[in-house]
Amino acid sequence: MSYKYFFFILPLFLISCKKETVLANNVQTDSVKVIPITSPKSIAFDSILLSNKSERIREFYRNNLFKTVWTETEDRNNLIDLIKASENEGLNPDDYNISLLEKKEKSREKLSDIEIVNADILLTESFQKFANHLYNGKLNPTQLYTNWDMYEKKLKAIDLLQEAIRNHDVEKTLDTLKPTHIVYRLLKKSLKKINDMPNDNFTPITVTDKINPNDSTPLIKTIKNRLAYWGDYNKPDTLTDVYDSKTVAAVKKFQERHGLLADGIIGKGTTAALNFSKNQRKQQIIANLERWRWFPRHLGETYVIINIPDFKLHLVKENDTLQVHKVVVGKDKRKTPVLSSKFSNLVINPTWTVPPTIIKEDLGPTAAKNRGYFAATGITIYNMKGQEVNPYSWNAAKPNNYRYVQKPGANNSLGLVKFNFPNSHLVYLHDTNHRDFFGLSGRALSSGCIRVENPFDLTYYILEADESIMNKERVEKIIESKKTSGIPIKKPILIHVLYWTAWMNENGFQFRNDIYNLDSELYQKLRN
Repeated sequence: MSYKYFFFILPLFLISCKKETVLANNVQTDSVKVIPITSPKSIAFDSILLSNKSERIREFYRNNLFKTVWTETEDRNNLIDLIKASENEGLNPDDYNISLLEKKEKSREKLSDIEIVNADILLTESFQKFANHLYNGKLNPTQLYTNWDMYEKKLKAIDLLQEAIRNHDVEKTLDTLKPTHIVYRLLKKSLKKINDMPNDNFTPITVTDKINPNDSTPLIKTIKNRLAYWGDYNKPDTLTDVYDSKTVAAVKKFQERHGLLADGIIGKGTTAALNFSKNQRKQQIIANLERWRWFPRHLGETYVIINIPDFKLHLVKENDTLQVHKVVVGKDKRKTPVLSSKFSNLVINPTWTVPPTIIKEDLGPTAAKNRGYFAATGITIYNMKGQEVNPYSWNAAKPNNYRYVQKPGANNSLGLVKFNFPNSHLVYLHDTNHRDFFGLSGRALSSGCIRVENPFDLTYYILEADESIMNKERVEKIIESKKTSGIPIKKPILIHVLYWTAWMNENGFQFRNDIYNLDSELYQKLRN
């Protein structure tokens, strides 16, 4: 963004007089007294210089008696250095006018008063923008995606600036705005690590047939070099074409780091992961740093967190992971939404009311070919009056004119337990009658809701934490009765359904398949 200084042609009286007369040394704003920043180096200016600025900027300088506030070299250089280092957060220094700020600072001794005023305003605007981006991210996820319920966190950046300049602690103030979660901190480390890696010159690996242990192919040398680059393989002085045991172990490590089935067989999934370049992975890390700025700052004392692309659920209490469960999430055309909520109740032996999308795309077409579908799946049809309808009287041409309810039991699509939490997408966590899906490495297979493996481990923990009168023995009796029973959850146990495809742990870089194809577009928007 280029800034042109038109104000130098205005009469010099704009520097020394103000159209808005200040009547007191202390300014009242929103019923809170603001003590102006004062310095003998401050330059007073006319409020007309702020006519094209935001209300928050105008308010800030009104509170400071329309005088410059960035009078100390240390404060200015501190902000400039922090903006230059914003790359470490995955942000772009150019978004905060870094070139212009540096230029003005280097020539400050030669600047006129009006130029110093404009430089001061630019510093304030840059601080405000940078602070907001650190705290909320550069982009607004609700404007990017219709199914991301991640809302902007309130921040009065200008109020923070008031104290930061007064106390000369700009760096400390901005540091408090960064996410503190371990995932974010380690993502920053992974960004530094990947920046420090040598440039690659990868050419795509094309595998037509799967490569099995002990196979020999010229591709193995290329694969060994690729594995060595990413730190999964200690390369010997000479390489052979043999897919030996040492390389198999390296491939398994690589597969584990990418959420793939660690079977040592080099197929399409492993090849696709091997073909990612350093720059592509760097962009992926930057996209995920932005996501963690969107996510809630405080996940709760006890919470469930689901990473959609990792197909995993973690139960966490006081930063300790108590349980880990495999999950099945929504397929690409029926994406699982991103949200944060709180468990409201459990349902044992739930019924299942078929949602409109499944009626239209699955139930309707299938049942139209075979009316026996309803009896086979335990689904009862109801008309708009709530009356039961015989499957052979059902109008297949108008499937949305009916309500479809599947009876409870082991064959119910929701399994034997459902976990409810308020949300606008009508999704929930539940057991399943397709437990074989948990054996797959890619589990984007549902219609949006989240299926969880071994759900009763989670059920019993929640009931115990909630100090419920319902215990394992009572729950088992309800299951045996095949009657639907709801159990309220009174204590706050939060659930966070999130989406991130890169992180770092003790095993190094972790990357996951971007199942909803969001990473590349997000990175491009961050850099535009």
